[in-house]
Amino acid sequence: MNELNLKNKVAVITGGAGIICSAMARSLAVHGVKTVILDLNKDAATSVAKQIEKEYTTSSIGVSANVLDKASLQSAMNIIHEQFGTIDILVNGAGGNSPAATTKVEKMDGSESENPEETFFGLRIEEFEKVFDLNFKGTLIPSMVFATDMVRNKSGVIINISSMNSFRPLTKIPAYSSAKAAVNNFTQWLAVHLAKTGIRVNAIAPGFLLTNQNRFLLIDEQTGAYTQRGKKIINGTPMERYCLPEELTGTLIYLASDLSKFVTGVVIPVDGGFSAYSGV
Repeated sequence: MNELNLKNKVAVITGGAGIICSAMARSLAVHGVKTVILDLNKDAATSVAKQIEKEYTTSSIGVSANVLDKASLQSAMNIIHEQFGTIDILVNGAGGNSPAATTKVEKMDGSESENPEETFFGLRIEEFEKVFDLNFKGTLIPSMVFATDMVRNKSGVIINISSMNSFRPLTKIPAYSSAKAAVNNFTQWLAVHLAKTGIRVNAIAPGFLLTNQNRFLLIDEQTGAYTQRGKKIINGTPMERYCLPEELTGTLIYLASDLSKFVTGVVIPVDGGFSAYSGV
């Protein structure tokens, strides 16, 4: 008996050309899943897909789409239907932060010499919206489009990528933190809404990884050493290191497969003990 029941399933991975999601796509390919690497960057998506096919001899295609544009996603779905058929698994991995939606100081001190532009009051609404939309609407809209296949098939899995700062907001990044908290709430809401359709909806909340989006906060560009913020993260993580993308894939396979047939509406931390540690 195949406990996983993944072979020949079709999975769409948004943000699939990124560090985290390309590792997730590879882990699905290992189990015979046909992977759709969906990314704004067509060349990067195609490159990851070709690497997967070469390494795992499992079908993979790169498709360009904008996760904030419903028409773009529907066009992508037409391509997927032509090449692979209907969609069984959706991994909502598109997301990220931006320096433009980040405060320069962790806490205000209220002094007259404090520059408001470096605090909450200096945030630009349009930049805040871009980060919030990418992370929240970039989960909402692909679910609206790709889950239509699952409803018709009365079977499917949606896995959202959250973050540890969805539980406890981190300083400096209010847009990213609030968006990921919204992803958690939406994961639970959609899990209930779809519970009788045969679709399960869950999320993974990674601990801290070094990515292109957060490197500017965690690594000193001049020295290559940890910034003060980077040191705080390591000190607050009992395992005292950053997570590797491959270390998220066990939870991914669990949630995507029949091993978790009665699991829906949960957000699973993969965080090296960060959420369990008080700092003392």
